[in-house]
Amino acid sequence: MKILLVSDTHGREDRLEEAVHTEWPFDYMIHCGDVHGSGQYISRMVPCACLIVAGNNDIFTELPREVVLPLAGHRLLVVHGHRQSVHGGLSGLKRLALLNGCDTVLFGHTHRPVIALEDGITFLNPGSLTYPRQEGRRPSYIIVDLVPDLSPAAQIRYL
Repeated sequence: MKILLVSDTHGREDRLEEAVHTEWPFDYMIHCGDVHGSGQYISRMVPCACLIVAGNNDIFTELPREVVLPLAGHRLLVVHGHRQSVHGGLSGLKRLALLNGCDTVLFGHTHRPVIALEDGITFLNPGSLTYPRQEGRRPSYIIVDLVPDLSPAAQIRYL
């Protein structure tokens, strides 16, 4: 199962449209928050399943704050990350993943792409397509390949 993982588009969807066009076809798109009211537009952008969680800037929204998503033999925890203090490390995310029996955590908020494995849990942050903060400041997203009984394969991609 191929997943397009994005985050922190902040209402500017031109680069998201580019990533969708570049990576199509995929089976699922997951957005880790800070859509600034663009949730419906983003959901209609792709002809496949789409999950969007609320970020710290998605104040007046009905988007869920966190979702445990069973997919392809895995349990994914999808959050924005601000409530788990991700700027200070992965410990809050790890605690929540263990509490929910998740093997993979998808998060955003830092605007910096991350692929990490810690204590058997895979942590994936696609960075930001709109306001990247890592060295070089290139807009980023992640392609995730989920196969039952194997660790998620993930690759950071840049526009």
